[in-house]
Amino acid sequence: MTNTVAREDMWAMVHAERAALADDLAGLTEQQWGRPTLCGQWTVSDVVAHLTAAATTGRFRWLRSVLGARFDFDEHNERQLTAHRGATPAETLERFRAVVTSTVAPSGHTAAWLGEVVVHAQDIRRPLGLSGTPSVEAATTVARFYAGRNFTVSSRSRIEGLRVEATDGPFATGTGPLVAGSTITLTMAMAGRITYCDDLSGPGAPILRARLVTPAGKSTA
Repeated sequence: MTNTVAREDMWAMVHAERAALADDLAGLTEQQWGRPTLCGQWTVSDVVAHLTAAATTGRFRWLRSVLGARFDFDEHNERQLTAHRGATPAETLERFRAVVTSTVAPSGHTAAWLGEVVVHAQDIRRPLGLSGTPSVEAATTVARFYAGRNFTVSSRSRIEGLRVEATDGPFATGTGPLVAGSTITLTMAMAGRITYCDDLSGPGAPILRARLVTPAGKSTA
């Protein structure tokens, strides 16, 4: 299997993963939309609004927003959430469904925006006990991107000096103590979601877990 995935194929994966998440969201109660996720202090509504914002914000619009916030990314994100979160969960979902097939993104790093929906979908699903997972192909594409560079998260640094191998697909990288798990589990761990370390095995797993904990003892997720 080649490590190179054509951009149009990555966008097809983005669209498929957005559609799958939208279907999962359709079954949520209003109370569940207000539940916390694995993404910091954001609720389900917040994460969905964030995904909608990413799918409607091109490079120059993103730059204007960041400049308007004086490079305060917390303020930038809050403005985006306010703009794309609906008055009700149904409206928030409707706005998300409207961008399922969008190919707009703040940069040309398509694998990163595939990572946005793959990771944030699990940020929502895991706390709610939803069983959906991204395709192995989509998770593999994101895992390879995360292993190759630090982009919006310190994914490459987190696995430095470790051998990371998927148990359900072709993803494998690095040398050192082994960390093994499903492709999505490895992807989520590289994204800083410490709860996924519970599903990892191998002598390198405790090392990776330790890297996801700050000096204050809090997860970097």
